[in-house]
Amino acid sequence: MSLTPIQQFQELLKKTNAPLILLPSYPTRDMLSSALALAFFLETNGKEVTVAGDHILEDKQELSFLATPKNLVASITGARDFVLAFNMERNKIVDVRTENLPDELRIYLTPEHGSIDPRDFSFIPANFKFDLAIIIGSPDKESLGKIYEDNPDIFYEVPLVNIDNHPNNELFGQINFVDITASSTAEILTEILEKADATLLRESIAECLLTGIISETESFQKKNTTPKALHTASLLMDRGADQQKIVRSLYKTQPLHLLKLWGRVMAQVRWNEELRLIWALVSIEDLVQSRAKAEDLPLVLEKIKSNYASANTFLILYPETATHIQGIIKSASLESLSSLKESLTGSKLFGDTLRFSLEANSLDEAEQKVVAALRVPNAPLAN
Repeated sequence: MSLTPIQQFQELLKKTNAPLILLPSYPTRDMLSSALALAFFLETNGKEVTVAGDHILEDKQELSFLATPKNLVASITGARDFVLAFNMERNKIVDVRTENLPDELRIYLTPEHGSIDPRDFSFIPANFKFDLAIIIGSPDKESLGKIYEDNPDIFYEVPLVNIDNHPNNELFGQINFVDITASSTAEILTEILEKADATLLRESIAECLLTGIISETESFQKKNTTPKALHTASLLMDRGADQQKIVRSLYKTQPLHLLKLWGRVMAQVRWNEELRLIWALVSIEDLVQSRAKAEDLPLVLEKIKSNYASANTFLILYPETATHIQGIIKSASLESLSSLKESLTGSKLFGDTLRFSLEANSLDEAEQKVVAALRVPNAPLAN
């Protein structure tokens, strides 16, 4: 009899010593809190866990009320060793020395006799230091950004576990826990961990998981608040998660710079009745005057979304360089986002959020291009 996905996952957990948890370039708070929960679960199991994501160190600041795992990194350095091997059947090496120069490392070898034949050398990649990769909230490997671009081999040489609730997930894992009916990745992960080892689902882990569910359901107000989501939340509260603390931390306690930025953005939001689109143009001055960063804008967009229920699509544009504008779009319509993705070269779709960069000399020019693309789906965007 073949093993169920949960049983396969349990077997992988028994074998792994150095699991790697990966997040998309721009994770939601649900994805990040799920990754934290999984890291604590695995650390409790005695594993040497690494959690990685392109912007994870900045993103974790949004969840500063949650504990931090031991290894939280923005890039994977030294993921594997490489071996320079020398065949000593015909000659032996009696001494090895190294010298670090500004642009190179020199290795000096002293043979037992005569000279060294270059054909006796071979260059061998060793195993990765990670023996399992668990990817949370990413529809495909490319959405992992630079971590995937810089380390593509790891995704073909270690087992992959894929945990997600987005309908466009490509099922790229050896084990796929993909449930599009789930409110959040935290809901899916709670069920996985309960079945894997319920005794380890302790207060700190439960608090991370409940944070994900509360964030993704907007404190149980969105349509994705299913009976199962409520049951899962109740289970996590039974395990010690403090709902009031989480709600207070997510919604009622905001840093001053974020409130200032939100105020500046809300003062100049624009509305298109035909497209049911609400959007804002955020200037460098807005960021400077509020002492905020571009990384704060997804939270501002979430606040706009929660305050304008009549809109279907939400957009923020902000300058990246003098000739390039960055954009973030959120929409309940995955079809609309997928169509827009075809128009915007190099755009990345993360669940209900599309991120893109386009050539434009001003925010107003970028605004015209994006609104035009929303009017005519799949039309190529003029540069």
